[in-house]
Amino acid sequence: MLQIEQFMCLSDNFGVLIHDPESGRTASIDAPDAATIADVARTKGWTLTDIMTTHHHHDHTGGNLELKQEFGCRITGPKGEADKIPGIDEAVVEGALFEFGGYGFEVIETPGHTAGHIVYYSPKAGVLFAGDTLFSLGCGRLFERGAAEMWSGLKKLRQLPAETMLYCGHEYTLANARFALTVDPDNTALAARAAEVERLRADGKPTLPVPLATEFKTNPFLRPDDPAIRAHLGMDNAGDEEVFAVIRKRKDNF
Repeated sequence: MLQIEQFMCLSDNFGVLIHDPESGRTASIDAPDAATIADVARTKGWTLTDIMTTHHHHDHTGGNLELKQEFGCRITGPKGEADKIPGIDEAVVEGALFEFGGYGFEVIETPGHTAGHIVYYSPKAGVLFAGDTLFSLGCGRLFERGAAEMWSGLKKLRQLPAETMLYCGHEYTLANARFALTVDPDNTALAARAAEVERLRADGKPTLPVPLATEFKTNPFLRPDDPAIRAHLGMDNAGDEEVFAVIRKRKDNF
């Protein structure tokens, strides 16, 4: 069974290590901070063999070279950003399969936050490592691509099984919940999730991972086709992409 260790890095980044006991391989999902990741790996008795990069931003790749020097690990990342990812060994595209011991991770391209952002999905493990594309109750800011491309990527993630566990790049859920309630105020599932998030953060506990089933019911960025959201925004007859763009712009100004 795939072992997953989630922990905080930097100010609000999630670090995630995955370990396949059968093969002995250990991967870091992105590399926000080399020292923290190395400490967690040593504490677990794991030797880092891989870094699975989602995008080029420094708070996701800053530990690459130091970890590679210490462990000799192999770095995989998006082909569209290979020139910006320190130490990259293998550049992958949509449809590629990242083989990790007994687990295969499907590479899905989700441009928007960055031009070449990818996510990793394992049907066998039932996990999605979404980087900064999808957050609990939110999505990434549009830095390098527009709303159309981001929505195209999110639509792919809407097709994944509801029981898939979502891991993200940052602990942004509390702020996301407060915004989500402004565009979807009558959603009882959202209100319940927001209350849960408030409790978790008050206790110093992480809000992730979370099943995609919860996000499908509560995350406004995955639901621009929801009649209640459309009615609240006065956009009953608009296209999904247009509604998504308005929600994203509102979040930017929230």
